[in-house]
Amino acid sequence: MAIFSFLTGYIIPFILVLSLLVFVHEMGHYLVGRWCGIRSTAFSVGFGPELVGFTDKHGTRWKLSAIPLGGYVKFYGDDDVASMPDASGLEGLSESEKAQTLAGAKLWKRAATVAAGPIANFILAIAIFAILFSVYGKVIADPVVAEVQPNSAAEAAGVLPGDRLVALDGTRIRTFDDVRRYVSIRPETPITVTVERDGRDMDLPMVPKRSEVTDQFGNKVELGLIGIVTNEQRGNFRVETFSPIQAVSEGVKETGHIITGTFRYIGNLVTGRMKADQLGGPVRVAQASGQMATLGFAAVVQLAAVLSVSIGLLNLMPVPVLDGGHLVFYAIEAIRGRPLGAGAQEIAFRIGLAMVLSLMVFATFNDITNLIG
Repeated sequence: MAIFSFLTGYIIPFILVLSLLVFVHEMGHYLVGRWCGIRSTAFSVGFGPELVGFTDKHGTRWKLSAIPLGGYVKFYGDDDVASMPDASGLEGLSESEKAQTLAGAKLWKRAATVAAGPIANFILAIAIFAILFSVYGKVIADPVVAEVQPNSAAEAAGVLPGDRLVALDGTRIRTFDDVRRYVSIRPETPITVTVERDGRDMDLPMVPKRSEVTDQFGNKVELGLIGIVTNEQRGNFRVETFSPIQAVSEGVKETGHIITGTFRYIGNLVTGRMKADQLGGPVRVAQASGQMATLGFAAVVQLAAVLSVSIGLLNLMPVPVLDGGHLVFYAIEAIRGRPLGAGAQEIAFRIGLAMVLSLMVFATFNDITNLIG
């Protein structure tokens, strides 16, 4: 019974969510590649042995594979699923046949095909947020202070109950979510909070404290806090719904917030303001999928949007093997006027593969440590 609950509560939601995101990512590569005249020989959701599949009239093998931790589109002329060109195989092709390979296509076609995967993930996230905001609406809490916590950054700065937060470091804000997003990724970083009090604005400098917070599922996460309680936390908020056009605009904003927050988090890792144990791997994603499933369909879909952005960003990392590494190669080719040699590319791919595997091992180690802890 426990195993059945684990499968239905964690593994199945994880596989469904991840498979959808992988499918959309790879479909971006496939569709743009086909539009550019580049043939594909395989489209796989998952790695490893094929579980089920079929071959279409264009010669593409569509398949579901055994290891649900990614996927790939293998193009004509590729040596492997990471789109490393088969140099010896390309030599025996005619010019028209080479033009149908990824390696032999024009530079802009290669770049467009590679970039299409991450872009598809961003578009999916925007679409998901837009649908959620249209159907379910968006919870809005005005950034009015209901209570100031003792010994907090806000108390030290002189924030008072009734103050309305109107700007952070000069940037105007509209909701408490704007405050939460901005502050949470800036632990131990000086900021200036502008509050409106008695009809006039006041600039209050403060430094968010790095704090460990436990969410409703018992997960612990480190973030920056200034120590204010809002009306939202006391159940005083409203739900706004949007027209389709407004919802798309809000979806773009939400996706942009995730992207900027991710880059800020990476910067905090480099500077030591955040611990590397916050990095999660497949185990933590599975755990989050199961936890969101208990909150309902909308929560799972929202998690899918967040993960879609993360997958897009991860693949844009300038690491060989990933899409971003290919784009770096193409940028070098555009500057040099010719591609890097096959030997240099192979070495770079090996290094990139080692980096990706190391990151996966480290993230999985964090997951297991987090579970044990």
